[in-house]
Amino acid sequence: MKMAASRVHARLFGVLGDPVDHSLSPAMQNAAFAAARLPHLYLRYRVAPPALEEALADARRLRMGGLNLTVPLKETALPLCDVLTAEARRIGAVNTLLFRGDRLVGDNTDGRGFLRALGDRVRLGGAHTVLIGAGGSARAVGAALVHAGCGRITVANRTPGRGEQLAARLATLGCPDTRAISLAGLAGGDPLADAALVVNTTPLGLGGARLALRHGASPPRCLFIDLVYGTQPTPFLAAAVRAGRATLDGGPMLLHQGALAFETWTGRRAPLAAMARALSDAGLVLTQPRAARSVRARRPPRP
Repeated sequence: MKMAASRVHARLFGVLGDPVDHSLSPAMQNAAFAAARLPHLYLRYRVAPPALEEALADARRLRMGGLNLTVPLKETALPLCDVLTAEARRIGAVNTLLFRGDRLVGDNTDGRGFLRALGDRVRLGGAHTVLIGAGGSARAVGAALVHAGCGRITVANRTPGRGEQLAARLATLGCPDTRAISLAGLAGGDPLADAALVVNTTPLGLGGARLALRHGASPPRCLFIDLVYGTQPTPFLAAAVRAGRATLDGGPMLLHQGALAFETWTGRRAPLAAMARALSDAGLVLTQPRAARSVRARRPPRP
């Protein structure tokens, strides 16, 4: 009888994106469900933006428990939600979906996950951050930086219009000293001259693509973060290491935003150790940033 009841309550969860084959969210979330003794299953689904509305309709019919969204769906999903949390509205993007009865609730755990991953590695209060990209992940990280008291933000994006839109949004959220430049504007090195933090939110690292960036033009204690994660450093981070700068990939952020999503879906405390172990077993380094120098730091305000 207990087994039958377990089957009745089992729910399907998943991550949608394109590309999505690289995602380690299934390993992490299935480990979390097992540790919490929940009979759920988490899978990955390749979904492009034009197919998202149909995919969400299918998820409703399947009575799925919840979903994560990765690139390039985080902004596309916003108008498809019945309800948005305050965090999702503030960011303007969604990465976590919860099916609550017939209503689709959109949330965003990226910003809080980013700050937890960053921990006390950088003094954010009054600092200058260079934010590369202007998509859903950049929106979440930018909003988190504003919340943590970042003093100045430079948004560098391939299409200037989207960069300017994000810069204007971050200024409205509370960081008036925010400006947008083109990606080409990074090549000279001037925007990095006083940066405490440089964050690449684009998926370029997935394909091994390189950014024209003079890592050595930054201060010696500047921290470089790439939200792409993997068993090897992306070209963006490898160049930072060669320049003697501290680095951090997206593995710790994946862990913490995933833990927050688990708690949203289940109402239970996330089994963080089991989730971290699953990612470590997959080859991710979650403890310390790959660094040539330490970063003097103060813990930022909690999200």
